[in-house]
Amino acid sequence: MVTGKALPDPVAETAYQVEIIGSRRLSNAPAHELDEILKQVAGLQLFRRSDSTSGHPTSQGVTLRVLGGNASSRALLVLDGVPQTDPFGGWVNWPAYDAAGLDEVRIVRGAGSVSHGPGALAGFIEMRSAAAGSFDASLEGGSRQSVRGHAYLGKEFGESLLALDAQAGRSDGFVPVTEATRGPADEAAPYREGSVRARWVIPVADKVEAQLGGLGFADSRNRGLPFTGNRTRGADASLRLVGHGRWQWVALGYAQWRNLRSSFASVDDERANASRVSLQDSVPSTGQGAGFEIRPPLGPGIDLRFGADARSTTGESRELYAYAGGQPTRRRIAGGDSATAGLFLDASSEGGSLTVNGGVRIDRWRISDGRLLERLLAGDTVTRDEAYGSRSGWRPTARLGALIDLGHGASLRGAAYHGWRLPTLNELFRPFRAGADATAANPLLDPERLSGVEAGTRLQRGIIDASVTVFVNRLSNPIANVTLGRGPGIFPGVGFVAGDYRQRQNIRAINVRGIEAAGEVRSGPWSIRLGASFTDARVVADGVSAALDGLRPAQTPEVILSGGVGWESEGRSASIEIRHVGSQYEDDLNRNLLPGATTIDAFASWPLGDKLQIIARGQNLFDESVTAALNDDGSVERATPRTLWLGLRFSSR
Repeated sequence: MVTGKALPDPVAETAYQVEIIGSRRLSNAPAHELDEILKQVAGLQLFRRSDSTSGHPTSQGVTLRVLGGNASSRALLVLDGVPQTDPFGGWVNWPAYDAAGLDEVRIVRGAGSVSHGPGALAGFIEMRSAAAGSFDASLEGGSRQSVRGHAYLGKEFGESLLALDAQAGRSDGFVPVTEATRGPADEAAPYREGSVRARWVIPVADKVEAQLGGLGFADSRNRGLPFTGNRTRGADASLRLVGHGRWQWVALGYAQWRNLRSSFASVDDERANASRVSLQDSVPSTGQGAGFEIRPPLGPGIDLRFGADARSTTGESRELYAYAGGQPTRRRIAGGDSATAGLFLDASSEGGSLTVNGGVRIDRWRISDGRLLERLLAGDTVTRDEAYGSRSGWRPTARLGALIDLGHGASLRGAAYHGWRLPTLNELFRPFRAGADATAANPLLDPERLSGVEAGTRLQRGIIDASVTVFVNRLSNPIANVTLGRGPGIFPGVGFVAGDYRQRQNIRAINVRGIEAAGEVRSGPWSIRLGASFTDARVVADGVSAALDGLRPAQTPEVILSGGVGWESEGRSASIEIRHVGSQYEDDLNRNLLPGATTIDAFASWPLGDKLQIIARGQNLFDESVTAALNDDGSVERATPRTLWLGLRFSSR
């Protein structure tokens, strides 16, 4: 029988901080969206506080260890081995993933994951598809005319398995700007989203199976003003061969396509009238990759893994801008290519109470065919035509970890690591505007590098599972939007700016020290979960970015707390979750402070028969006003207000 799974979890991960969210927790969460579920993980955050149903797609980058400050992901998200960050911009299209159709999500913190390669700067988040013959479906209605449906079907055909998973949702949305600061132009922000995933797992030889995967998704939404609609389309295809014999091995190949269309608007001082200022009418991008891993049999207590992988990306932004009288006057095309290829070796040894792991990797990176073309639509006159030379280099990745079993369920572990991230094509080549502010691109950005150490302890005894980790990280060459001037005025790379002028730059470093704690107590039908992240992050800067020295990085809270109480018995279940995010600065100069916020969510299910349940969900039950952005005109944007859901679920699992 085929398994539909990858190789067993490597011994190496026992020496690092790993958190697993199982299928029950994914299905019975107060939120449907995977990004909202993951926020219960200590130290995990998106770039903005808005979730994927209300935030702009390009602000949905994910990171761990509260590194923040950048819309591109500093943690690597993978689905059945395939990287999922956008090939052009590095953000994540969260509506593409159906949390209820996943078997589990594994979160591994810290850099140096040699088998996952570049991009796992703060760690990696691995989504694993369900691989069981069953049927599961739900239909729910919620606040603001919201509707969401989900269906999973896994069917066995002899020794093979076909699995189909689909989800779709829509809502009339809420008005993002708070009532006290909104104007006549502000309106609700509706959304429409849906995705379909298919997997066909078949045996191809003795103890060898082929796993064919496909993903397609569509996402459309409005940002709460006229002329702010955006939509994303995407598709993935992959083939993974897995050998479960004495010599274990895996080979993977995949291809990805993404396209974003996004419109931006400005409003007058009274927020009475909105007008379009730019339109990304198409942002096509593609990603291709392949890799393999081999695990030779070396006897009990020894685990050796070696392999290679490569990924290439191509993308560009095609944009109409400089609108006058409602019509564009200029066209911009910006984009390029990037590629990485590497070899890795990872070895672990288990002997008595000691487990030791070490891994090394070397990558060749290349950025090429960078271009920025701007022209007048009238007369087709070229005003800017820049081609950037190719750049390349070598970058290492490494980690060393150890775990000591103290007995009676207690253990100590420590690790040191080094990793890196290549700038995205969006960061390198595309300038952009946000309201009155403008940010210039920088084709000379260098890769980000992170070095760090951590130490932790864990206690697993009886009904208790608790862990504490302290860590020190140094992020060198972090990419940030650095404020260089204030308008009104003409600035290089962007032209006229009424507000702040910024440029993407590598600042010197960000030093991060922190403590993460997590605990769970299970007794009979009851469970209690607690999580906490306390982080002190400071910028080290000089030169043109010297004004940032000693400040807190943008979008970086010092405190994140989460907790939950759950009950489950005879098909009935209920849970309450609470999350507190401390204050954080929206900008690099620490002028605009977003206050802390606490939200409470809940979930409940009750059986109506052997396989049918009534389910209820509640998000932000006390309608906390969570500040998501502060605009130059004094208006305040908020994250999702109270949302209630009620529906039915049928499951044969």
